[in-house]
Amino acid sequence: MTILLAPMEGLLDFTLRDVLTRAGGIDRCVSEFIRVTGTLLPERVFLRIVPELRHGGRTPSGVPVSAQLLGSDPGCLAENAARLASLGPAGIDLNFGCPAKVVNRHGGGAALLQDPELLARIVAAVRRAVPMAMPVTAKMRLGFDDDLRAVECAQAIAGAGAAELVVHARTKAHGYRPPAYWDRVHAVRMAVPIPVIANGEIWTVADAHRCREVSGCDALMVGRGMVADPGLARAIARPGSSLGWPQLLPLMLHFWQLVGGHVEPRHRAGRLKQWLNYLRRRHPEAEAAYQSVRTVNDPQLLELHLQQWCSASHTASHARHQAIAGVPA
Repeated sequence: MTILLAPMEGLLDFTLRDVLTRAGGIDRCVSEFIRVTGTLLPERVFLRIVPELRHGGRTPSGVPVSAQLLGSDPGCLAENAARLASLGPAGIDLNFGCPAKVVNRHGGGAALLQDPELLARIVAAVRRAVPMAMPVTAKMRLGFDDDLRAVECAQAIAGAGAAELVVHARTKAHGYRPPAYWDRVHAVRMAVPIPVIANGEIWTVADAHRCREVSGCDALMVGRGMVADPGLARAIARPGSSLGWPQLLPLMLHFWQLVGGHVEPRHRAGRLKQWLNYLRRRHPEAEAAYQSVRTVNDPQLLELHLQQWCSASHTASHARHQAIAGVPA
């Protein structure tokens, strides 16, 4: 089963892409969106959001990263896609699913699902603007207020030249409330000739297999489930290979080092606590860790906590090995 790491604005940026792809099991990534609003963006904007472009369009662990564009003007998107393609991403993805009100007010993201003809014009314009060897893909929701035009939208996207389509199994109106309607993804998959990838509410290995069964998709995109359980993708690929808390701590330290390199000091604590808040859904140790730093905002104090967690985990692991080996305490 192919696993893609989802784009998530405000959460899953290049720091978490780096960390989560190091955990293993992820085959491809899509970046958070790059907003296109009427001008040709300078290269530095693309490089800031997708720094993997400096390294062949791959994370440090070698996982390909497609760069996602968000906008509603076919010509402007095409012009920016051409510049972006010259920087060498693994592909160019188009955002037809963002439910944010500020995006939808300006006709972008999921709002475009109300106009299948415009979807087709956007995909066709971007497809013409970039080399044929560069994959052009798209991510959509089932619809805006309802899912009545899901198949029509998917057919417009596929017919205009998209090579692949991710379907988030909810409408804009559903937001992120469970459940995800995987059966509707199956209907879309049956209606288009391109690969369809299912996305939404995949938190566990059991969810992944159930989604695959219901949607009929051989590839899944996982977002919040991977943030909560960085070992999820590898566990889907190889049952029993999930990551425990001791294996997560070195990844957390690496994350903290990356955050320290590009985030202002006053925002660093928030980034770590944001991730811990997700991790505590899967790891009991993360709950205790989160509570211990919930009111801590000093980066130096946070780093001290991290080091203490690692030290305590190492000591506990050493004690377990001694007990297994029969060494007296």
